[in-house]
Amino acid sequence: MKRRHFVKTISATGLGLAAARSPLLAFRGAPSEKVVVAVMGLNGRGTVLGRVFAKTPNAAVAYVCDVDAQVLAKGATAVGEAQGNAPKSLADFRRALDDKAVDALVVAAPDHWHAPATILALSAGKHVYLEKPCGHNPREGELLVEAQRKTGRVVQMGTQRRSSPRCIEAMQAIRDGVIGRPYFAKAWYANRRKSIGRGKTVSVPSGLDYELWQGPAPRTPYRDNVIHYNWHWFKRWGTGEICNNGTHELDVARWALGVDYPVRVTSAGGRYHFADDWEFTDTQEASFEFEGQRAIVWQGLSCNAFPTEKRGRGTIVYGTTGSMLIDQDGYTVYDLDNKAVKESLESASADPLAPSGDDKLTGHHIANFVEAVRTGAPVSQPITEGAKTVLLCHLGNIAQWTGRALRTDPRSGHILGDDEAMGYWQREYAPGWTPVV
Repeated sequence: MKRRHFVKTISATGLGLAAARSPLLAFRGAPSEKVVVAVMGLNGRGTVLGRVFAKTPNAAVAYVCDVDAQVLAKGATAVGEAQGNAPKSLADFRRALDDKAVDALVVAAPDHWHAPATILALSAGKHVYLEKPCGHNPREGELLVEAQRKTGRVVQMGTQRRSSPRCIEAMQAIRDGVIGRPYFAKAWYANRRKSIGRGKTVSVPSGLDYELWQGPAPRTPYRDNVIHYNWHWFKRWGTGEICNNGTHELDVARWALGVDYPVRVTSAGGRYHFADDWEFTDTQEASFEFEGQRAIVWQGLSCNAFPTEKRGRGTIVYGTTGSMLIDQDGYTVYDLDNKAVKESLESASADPLAPSGDDKLTGHHIANFVEAVRTGAPVSQPITEGAKTVLLCHLGNIAQWTGRALRTDPRSGHILGDDEAMGYWQREYAPGWTPVV
């Protein structure tokens, strides 16, 4: 992100970035060195990530950052207890990027911040652990891939099943032919979310820097039903359930089938359960067709938790000689007579529907990231792959918004012959915040 695009923002806050350093190697030197991180966004998931980084060998949390003073204090305490010494607390994460001792930024802020914050960190010479979805819109995913290639830094997206030993084992079993030729996958998520009601314009709460919270997003008055979680369901900041939780399941499906970009995308659904300010679907079935006679279906039920295969979330992969059921705990293989013929499971370490996602897989994924930064080892979910999965989610939303099938380029995912649909490819930014690599 070129510095001239941040002049207005920097002038308004009195803060800026240190001059962008020359890209370094993907690792800083001797493997004995610790990877020092700053964590951005502490409400829920960010505090979990901070605690896990604090406990991970060869890692340390130097800064925790949040625009809400109460959230910041609580998160700093939790991370400090896990680490044994307190990290520094900052309202504005950009100050942490000025510190040459910081190796990486951990981004767990709302979705509209994901790509801009990552590009800022990369331009400052930092590595990035980035929560899903990697961007607010398809164009941001492309910019992230470009920025990572330009800087040579490590960018790991937080779809932690890519680091799950049992999920890796499952994918190898599929490659080895355990279910024959895989050709179809069904991914799902079901929860029982409550109504967010009709919000009112009110004064910004004390201790919240709402200006910085909005950051790259166009400005709008503060409403009482948005912060700190319901922003997920507003298009200005969030990306809906398909990007929020569908990213995990669709990533497993895409991984299992060995597919990249689709050729056709459709979606059916709507906001069926409640009449309120929620702007995305709470009920959706999106379909993705790929070359080579392969397809994926995503079913999202935000307000009805009726399970599939006794699970609130998961993925089933269908093949010519059998099927495989995969969730966060492992996998089961069935033959064509529906008999379980192989199983690799461990007991659940956390509630699979909990927003914080505090589980063993997060530890595996963070350890993989730390090793990559220290030694140059490959990350489990590089942004080049993560962005492909997130693009599926965005295309599912675009198909829903346009109400028609999308034809897409199997080499890039770009929508073909539909200028209106391609109008959703990128967003409008607040003045001074347009990301450029």
